[in-house]
Amino acid sequence: MTSPKPLNRRALLALAATAPLAASCTPAQLLTGGKAQKVYVLTPAREFTAGLSRAPWQLLVETPLANSAVDTPRIMLGETSNRMTYFSGASWADTGPDMMQTLLVESFENSRRIVAVGVERSGLRADFILKTDLRDFHANYKGHDPSNTAPEATVRINAKLVRLPRRNIVAGDTFEATVRASSPLLDDIIRAFDQATGAVLRRIVEWTLQQGMANTEAYPLAWIAEPAAFR
Repeated sequence: MTSPKPLNRRALLALAATAPLAASCTPAQLLTGGKAQKVYVLTPAREFTAGLSRAPWQLLVETPLANSAVDTPRIMLGETSNRMTYFSGASWADTGPDMMQTLLVESFENSRRIVAVGVERSGLRADFILKTDLRDFHANYKGHDPSNTAPEATVRINAKLVRLPRRNIVAGDTFEATVRASSPLLDDIIRAFDQATGAVLRRIVEWTLQQGMANTEAYPLAWIAEPAAFR
């Protein structure tokens, strides 16, 4: 009687792939090597400067542009000007650009100073488009020294307000906020991100409303100037 041939490496790998997963492991733990992944969200702006004019026009908010280092759910830690790393075991609930688009829409809605706001796929017949570029969205240690210090969260967004239907750029500006975390703990770093993001969102909402109102006062929208023609 001949003894069975030993299994080769490929056969062993195939058997390992078909082996049942441990019942005690959650999907998040399996993806992170046994450690549960923490998922974080940020909040939209809710408080605005008193006396903002009510905009009678409609706005589309496009998904912000971003480079590949930012266009990810991973939470970025900038070490130097040309090297980025990410916090392990934690992520945003969405990619940076997608999350920022949602927060912008919610912030405009929270202002209660605009008739309608939505994203591209909403089918909204907009008078303006807000185009943005998410240029910075990371934590960074001052002087790039992580020893015994809390990092700063930086959010920087370039915004352009575009008038439809001719797609003329009405105005453009860059908005930035940096907030130092109260401690090196990740939860405190996320709070710093939330505060910096909220400051930038508030300024973008107010700026957009002001620039849009100034433009429509100088060049009235056709459906406002001649409402009978659009009935």
